[in-house]
Amino acid sequence: MISAALGVCRQCILDNFAAAEGRILHAHAVSRSEFGLPALPPSVGSQCIQCVNMCRPAEGKSGYCGVRVAKGSRVVPATRGAVVDWYHDTLPTNCVADFVCPGGSKCGYPEYSRTKGAEHGYKNLAVFYGACNFSCLFCQNWQFRQLTKTMSPVLSAEKLASKADDKTTCICFFGGDPSPQIGHAIETARIAMKDRDLMRICFETNGSMNPKYVREMAGLSYSSGGCVKVDLKAADSNLNRALCGVDNRWTLSNFRWLAEFERGLEDRGFPLLVASTLLVPGYVETDEVAELAGFIASLNENIPYSLLAFSPRFRMADLPRISKKMATECLRAARKAGLKRVRLGNPHLVD
Repeated sequence: MISAALGVCRQCILDNFAAAEGRILHAHAVSRSEFGLPALPPSVGSQCIQCVNMCRPAEGKSGYCGVRVAKGSRVVPATRGAVVDWYHDTLPTNCVADFVCPGGSKCGYPEYSRTKGAEHGYKNLAVFYGACNFSCLFCQNWQFRQLTKTMSPVLSAEKLASKADDKTTCICFFGGDPSPQIGHAIETARIAMKDRDLMRICFETNGSMNPKYVREMAGLSYSSGGCVKVDLKAADSNLNRALCGVDNRWTLSNFRWLAEFERGLEDRGFPLLVASTLLVPGYVETDEVAELAGFIASLNENIPYSLLAFSPRFRMADLPRISKKMATECLRAARKAGLKRVRLGNPHLVD
């Protein structure tokens, strides 16, 4: 099964990436040009250390994410505040971690939850960042690129934190991805937590930001009763590059650090680290899931793993939904690899 936009099958990517690379680079260049984004991480100017891309944009130009620009000898946010949107989500919500978190399950009461079960009657502040340091051709939330293109709306950390009202018990930073604007997310979290006895802080990310931010995120999520949800796109680095435009070396390294960090903490009765993977027909199926699950299990067999069913969108809208048979095989492969807590996060999308 081959996506027309990518024009290369999984096996060709794995067996002969050099031969497939031209098609892959073209696919990403086309997908990004519509939104005025660089085809590749720039490499001519000041150094940005925000994420794995280590961009070097020319003076006045943006990095790969589109929201950080070179000014003088530095690469800084392009706006005062962040390109970000938000909404309230009724709890329990459709979150990859809802089956193991205080907002969606019976864990965490009374220190981290208002109720003895799922927090009915309360809500999550869903923070949707309008930028990403990846370029996923299958992106399920590709609309974030419209925000990057228009550079709006823009909110300060103080203004965003004020959207958490008396019924808000958790904030989830996602997008896009928090990585390009992670400092804003961390500042927002700290403001929202101030003078509150309960405000869980969660991050949903590709995990490829500078490790110093991963440490700050982990501390905030652990102390507040939240979690860090890392989306593992692929096990193979070249497949990650083909599908997402970027390799996965920082994703795996940061994930390993988070697992080791959690091992040294006092058990809260629910996890800090949660993993997820989107099942992409023809590209991310049983073999890839087995390898990812093996990696996770080698760190901690109790890390929850949520497999997500693909919805045909963005540049890979020509692919079908994942079949029930394939979803079942992927679940079985993850468990066979040694993981104890595996589930299909959105079964309603399975054909």
